Amino acid sequence: MSGKILQLNFKFSVSSAEYEKAVSPLAGEFAAVPGLRWKIWFMNDQETEAGGLYLFDDESSLHAFLEGPLAAQVKSHPAFSDMSAKQFDVMDDLTAITRGPVV
Repeated sequence: MSGKILQLNFKFSVSSAEYEKAVSPLAGEFAAVPGLRWKIWFMNDQETEAGGLYLFDDESSLHAFLEGPLAAQVKSHPAFSDMSAKQFDVMDDLTAITRGPVV
């Protein structure tokens, strides 16, 4: 396997502009997370749901992130609720066929 995928989703209780303003300063902090190769930010304004798709080098990096201060900051933010975290293995062979940026 070439890495571990983490999918985080949560509801937000502010406008999409307020949400983006609140999380924009965190982009650099996410970029500095040890073992994180990349993060894709996503938002569904109509459903007031947002989150991220992350690729970590390995399971230990993923778990260190989930137990660290940045994840705790997101979990405890008063405008965010109903957080879910799902972990997946990358299916290397099929992902290579569809040009997924994980290898």
